[in-house]
Amino acid sequence: MKTAKRLEHIEEYYFSKKLKEVNSLILDGKPIINLGIGSPDLMPPKSVIDQLINSSTIATAHKYQSYRGIDPLRKAIKDFYLNNYGVKVDSNEEILPLIGSKEGIMHISLAFLDLGDEVLIPNPGYPTYSSVTKIVGAKPIYYDLKEENSWLPDIEKLNKLDLSKVKIMWVNYPNMPTGANCDDSFFRELISFSKAKDILIVNDNPYSFILNDKPLSILKGDKKFENCLELNSLSKSHNMAGWRLGMVIGSKKNIDSILKVKSNMDSGMFYPVQKGAIEALSLEKKWYNDLNLIYSKRKKIVIEICRKLKLNFNENNSGMFIWGKLNDSLKSSEKFVDELLYDKNIFITPGSIFGSNGEGYVRLSLCVDEKKLNEALKRF
Repeated sequence: MKTAKRLEHIEEYYFSKKLKEVNSLILDGKPIINLGIGSPDLMPPKSVIDQLINSSTIATAHKYQSYRGIDPLRKAIKDFYLNNYGVKVDSNEEILPLIGSKEGIMHISLAFLDLGDEVLIPNPGYPTYSSVTKIVGAKPIYYDLKEENSWLPDIEKLNKLDLSKVKIMWVNYPNMPTGANCDDSFFRELISFSKAKDILIVNDNPYSFILNDKPLSILKGDKKFENCLELNSLSKSHNMAGWRLGMVIGSKKNIDSILKVKSNMDSGMFYPVQKGAIEALSLEKKWYNDLNLIYSKRKKIVIEICRKLKLNFNENNSGMFIWGKLNDSLKSSEKFVDELLYDKNIFITPGSIFGSNGEGYVRLSLCVDEKKLNEALKRF
């Protein structure tokens, strides 16, 4: 059977392929330490797990659920945004829970993009922005993020481009893979740009609580949410990556458009998962402080590993990664990663998988306990 033409323009996700190789080495007895993946190794709060277990005994829990999520979940998201970002949201019209924010990238793209439309995608950036754009038949237009500009897009440079076919611009702050932050003034500038060019800005915001004292939302700069959407997730902030819990927030019109896609692709989120999410979203600041204390300790060790690798890096960036520049400009990031994997049994991520501007950089994860991190450090 001949596959669809859309598959000619995308490849299997890097980690899907590379982890097969890594797991094969582990099966061969190699003591691999995986610093490549941003999958939290810590447990969710006990109260969240208790909610999951207790609510699973309710008879109605195992039925199909609302496509929009249960009312208490949307109310919890509303309170979460007000308490943490200072953003007022209508829980009935401006919130749509998702089975992970990755699902949201697909739903948004299907809702707003036609064949031949163009999409502004960060370089370096999350590879899924590009692959989903290609899957739906739109054209990626990559915009530069560079270290000399603090990994922020150059709005002046973007204004000089022909953007007449651009429908969506993906942004992601705190940024992955670089860990760069932005401020409210940058978001306001971005929203002004989007309104002038009639582009929908989507901020992908799963890292705002990890080693970051000032969580920000792009929605604060656009009270009516007309030209912006925001994706968020409990995967990183609450150690619930496998639960597949996300949300998209925007205007009623835009949320309704996304719902047209979502309601035809899934049948709602498992009720106990929603109950667990409600509990997670209501946690006090102590949860985030305690979580960041653990990541801070790990970060100190990873910084020492980066120094052993002679990487240049900004230790003040946010998120659960360290983004480091290779000292050897002649060596590709993938070659550097493979040498480290086979010489030291340590796996890290090559920056090149995030785009051409990621070449010459590598990414190291903080999702590994201190014992393993110290073991990795000793291997040097």
